[in-house]
Formats: sequence, C-alpha cells, structure tokens
Amino acid sequence: MRLVTDAARLDLGRFLRRGDRIVWGQACGEPQTLVEALIAQAEGIGDLAAFTATSFSSLLTPEAVRGFSLSSMGAIGTLRALTAAGRLGIVPCHVSQVGPMIEQGIIPCDVAFVQVSPADEDGNHSFGLISDHVQAMVNKARVVIAEVNEQVPQTLGEKLPASRIDCAVGVSRMPVEVAAAKIGPTDEAIARHAAAYIGDGAVLQTGVGAVPDAILRLLRDRRDLGVHSGMLGDGLVELVEAGVVTNARKAIDTGVSINGALIGTRRLYRWAHQNPQIRMCATAYTHDAAVLARLERLVTINSALEVDLSGQVNAEQSGSAYLGGTGGQVDFVRAGSRSPGGRSIIALAATAKGGTLSKIVPALSGPVTTARSDVDVIVTEFGAAELKGQTLAERARRLIAIAHPDFRESLERAAHDIFRRGF
Repeated sequence: MRLVTDAARLDLGRFLRRGDRIVWGQACGEPQTLVEALIAQAEGIGDLAAFTATSFSSLLTPEAVRGFSLSSMGAIGTLRALTAAGRLGIVPCHVSQVGPMIEQGIIPCDVAFVQVSPADEDGNHSFGLISDHVQAMVNKARVVIAEVNEQVPQTLGEKLPASRIDCAVGVSRMPVEVAAAKIGPTDEAIARHAAAYIGDGAVLQTGVGAVPDAILRLLRDRRDLGVHSGMLGDGLVELVEAGVVTNARKAIDTGVSINGALIGTRRLYRWAHQNPQIRMCATAYTHDAAVLARLERLVTINSALEVDLSGQVNAEQSGSAYLGGTGGQVDFVRAGSRSPGGRSIIALAATAKGGTLSKIVPALSGPVTTARSDVDVIVTEFGAAELKGQTLAERARRLIAIAHPDFRESLERAAHDIFRRGF
C-alpha cells in the first residue's frame, strides 16, 4: 500500500492508464477528494470513463465531467443536471445487478475509488456509509484507491483490508450529507394512507425523502418493527431511540437492521459508528430474492413519477426528461407483494407542476419500471388503491378514485374502452 498523506500531492497518473474505466462509491459514500482529483487530472491521462450509481455532492457538474465520460443507473440526486445537459449515459438496470455486472465485466472496472473509515485494530477499513456494490468493485479492479476519511464511521459489515489498497489518501472532511426533505401537507396525507399498512412486527424497506420520513414519523406507536432496506436516513435513528425499531420479530438477522446505504446527516453517521444494531451489506444480500423470501410481514415503500390506469409504474423518465432510475424498486416490490402478511406500496402525489398535471395517467409518458403484474398497492394523498388480484377494469376504477378530483372525469373518459372490453 502507498500512503499519500497530502491529498494535494495525489497524482492519479501514477495509477491510472489511458482508457481506464473507473467505478466509485455512490451517494454519501462518494470519495469526494478522489473525484475532485479525477476532475482536475482526467484530461491529462486521456480517454477515461467512469460509472457511479448516484451522487448527492455538488462535484459532478456538466463542466466538471468534460474530461471523462460518465454513466450511471439513473439521474438520481445531482446527476439529474447531467442528463439535462446530455453529459450522462444511462444504463437501465436494477441496483441488485450492478455488482454482478461489475463482476462479469459488463460494467468495466479497472480502477475502484472508495471512501473508507480509518483502520481498526486488525488493520481493516470499514466501507462506512455505503456497501451495495463496493466490494464487487474492489474485487474486480486492477487498482484500488482509497480515501481514508477520519470522519467516516466504522460500521459493522464488509471490510477492506489495508493490504488490498494500492493508494491510500488520508483526509478529514465531512462526508456528503443529505438533509431531511421538508414535509408538506401532501406528503403527510400520503403517509397516513401508507402507514395504515404497517403493523406491529412489520419489516420495513424504504428510501429517503419527504414521504418516507413522514411515514416513519407516524409509526411511533408501533412495536418491534424491523428493517431490511437498500438505504436508510435519519428517520431510522429516531425510531430506534424511541424503541419502535427492535428487529425482535425478524426470522433472520434478529435484533439487527440490515442496510446497504446510509443517506443522511452526521447525526445518522455518529449513531452508526461501531453500532451493533445495524449491519451494512452488499446488494447481494439486501436485494437478494432468496433472502427477502425469508422475511414475513415485509412492507416495501417506493416512489413513482406516474402510474397508468392498468397499474404500470414509471419511476424514471417524464417525456424527454430523465429524472429517476430503476433502482431497487422491482426487487422490493416483488418481495413485499409475496411476503406473508406483507405489502408493497408505491407512493406518489396525485399531481405535479402545481396541480396542472395528473400523475395517474391513461398511458405512461416514459418507460415501465415496474410491471402491472408485480404491483400491489398504489397510494396518493387521496387514498390507497389495492390492485393485486384485480381485473384491469377494476384497477382503472380504483386508480381513478385516488386521482386528483380535477382529473377524474377525463380519466373516466380515457378508461371507457377498458370498462367496455374489460381490458
């Protein structure tokens, strides 16, 4: 291992070759110092390409990525600006498949950039805030460059031995933070309908954002909730400290919240440091169908841009604007829908653009992220439409009932043929 104590002295040209393909940790696990170095030095190395799943930092602007090409599984976080500028290649895939595609060389990984905690007494670094496909990157890469950040928590789960690091850059900087979203009346209304499906002993999968946070706030009276999720935010800490999340009734990983990414603030990071109540795992575990099949009362909560009258879900693209991504939605939708006593919820506001556009639509304006055959419950601020096992005509009726009242008449007209034919 080569140790670079001063980040300003990092010369990527000593480790990268012209034409290399780089993959780095996503979200709050983004190695900011290494990304900054790449932005500054890429043109001098030449013909570089990179892949990252999401980004919430301010580093990846259209101007910053002119020295290399960048691709991702979606336009999540600050990557959205890159799609608008035509500077991001989209690889449509489930997040659970990113790791396997790296392992198989489908997503090339010559160089892995990782952010890790300081080493423990055994000389192993924690991946800290992100696990998902990071181990797959490390295993595949010719060169592993680690940003060893004093402010990254040592979380329990996968480790990176110091011997596997080719270049270590010591830094002390606050990892990327994602502040809690402001919760409005619409979010609260959606949350009330969704929370009704979460009973004592339920196992939760959720994301981060206003609606998930609003749902978590309504669960203070529940008992022995569990967690098995791809990502978690600050709301988890509040429920653990309130004694609501205990994981006591889980058939597997009893007493432990399973998670792949911590996306929040320093409060979450401090709580997770050396905390045995949470274990960070790769998507090979968090999203694995066989693992999820062992969880009873699994309630999964995901979002959408729009839902058509048959129940098809678009969580990626609105017209010519790419705004989201496939993510882990399909993995968890299927798992929640099939779990004994569980449910799968797709939550979205009934309208967009100041109420001028319905998000319950006759036909999607973008791709199908989740098929209608997998969908269980759709929730808006106007109610919940339980679609599983229902005919196409009944699905249309139920979805129109939770659309905004201003659009129900036009949706009824659009559904006329469905009602007449039955499909």
